[in-house]
Amino acid sequence: MRPERGRWRATLRLLLSSPPSLFAVLVLLAVVVVALFDEQIAPTGFNEVDVSDRLQPPGAGHWFGTDDLGRDVLSRVVLGAKVSLQVGTVAVGFSLVVGVLAGLLAGFYGRWIDAVLMRLMDVLFAFPAILLAIAVIAVLGPGTTNAMIAIGITYTPVFARVTRAAVLGVREQVFVRASRSVGASDARLLLRHVLPNALPPIIVQTSVSLAFAVLAEAALSFVGLGTQPPAPSWGRMLSEGRGYIDLAWWIAVFPGLAIVVLVLAFNLLGDGLRDVLDPQQRSALEAARHRPGRRRRAEVRR
Repeated sequence: MRPERGRWRATLRLLLSSPPSLFAVLVLLAVVVVALFDEQIAPTGFNEVDVSDRLQPPGAGHWFGTDDLGRDVLSRVVLGAKVSLQVGTVAVGFSLVVGVLAGLLAGFYGRWIDAVLMRLMDVLFAFPAILLAIAVIAVLGPGTTNAMIAIGITYTPVFARVTRAAVLGVREQVFVRASRSVGASDARLLLRHVLPNALPPIIVQTSVSLAFAVLAEAALSFVGLGTQPPAPSWGRMLSEGRGYIDLAWWIAVFPGLAIVVLVLAFNLLGDGLRDVLDPQQRSALEAARHRPGRRRRAEVRR
C-alpha cells in the first residue's frame, strides 16, 4: 500500500470518529441518495396539481402537506434536492478548477504572472458575493445553468487565494528544490509535489464553498433569478410559501429546514476536515482517540 493511501485512510477513519463529522457524512450521503433516486422516492411528480387538495396540513396523505396549488410539498422537497446539489457541485467544481489553476500559477511563478492573476481576482473579490452573482445573471439571464456560472465566478477568487497561499508555503521546501535541481519539469513539480501538499486547505475550502453555494442558489431562486418555475427549488419554494406563512407554514418551513440541514452538514464536514488535516489539531485528536484505549489496557493489567 502506498504511504499516501494509508495516510488518507487514517485521515478518513479519524474524521469518521468525530460524531459531528460522522453526522455530516451520513446526512450528505442521504441527500445524495435522495437526489439520485428522487423520482422513485417522491410520492408524486413535482408539478402534479390538485386544486381540491390545496393547503392541506401535514398528515398521513401528505407528510409535508400541500401548497396553494395542491402539489405535494414532500415530493417537491425531494425533487428539489437534485437542483441544490447540482448547482452547488457544478458551480464549486468550476470555481475549484479555475481558482486552483490560477492560484498554482500565481504562487509558483510569482512576478508578473502573480500580479496579473491576483489583481484580476481582487477585482472579483471586491464585490459582495451575492451582488456579483446577481450582476452576472443580469447579463446572462435567469436560469439554473446561468446560476451555476454566476456562483462559480463568485467563488473562483476564494480558491485562487487559498491555493496561492498554500503554494507559497510549499514552493521553497527542500523536496521541491531538490526535484528542481535534478531537472524535474515545472508541470511535474506542480502536479507531483506542490499541489498534493497544498490540498488540505483546498479540500476544507471546497466543503465550506459547497455550503455557501447551496445558500447562494436558494437566494437567487428566492428572488426569481435562479431555477425557474415549475421546476422545484428549495429557494423558490421559500419564495412561494412566504405569502402563506400564517395560513400554511409548512410550505416554507420544510424546504427551509432542508436548506439548513444541508448547509449545516457541509459546515460540520468542513470543520472536521480542518481538524484532521491540520497537523496540530490532528495530533490532539489522535491522542484523545487513543487515550481511553490506553486506560482500558491499564485496567486489564491491574
